Amino acid sequence: MSDQSDKAQSRKGQTVALVIAGTMLIWLAANWVGPALGLPGRYALLIDFAALAALFWSLVVAYQLWQARRAADDG
Repeated sequence: MSDQSDKAQSRKGQTVALVIAGTMLIWLAANWVGPALGLPGRYALLIDFAALAALFWSLVVAYQLWQARRAADDG
C-alpha cells in the first residue's frame, strides 16, 4: 500500500473516530439538557435518529476501511 493511501485511510479513520465521539457527546448532552429545558419528546426522538444516522455512517465507513485494508494485504 502506498504512503499516500495510508495517509488517506488514516484521515478517514480519524474522521470516523471523531464522528463517533462527537455523536455520543452531543447525544448525551441533548438527553441531559433536553428535559431540563422542557423540550418535547419529539425533539429527543429527532436527536436519537440523527445519532443513529451518524453511527450508521460511521459503521459503513469503518467497514469500507476494513475491506480496503484486507484487499491491500491480500494483493
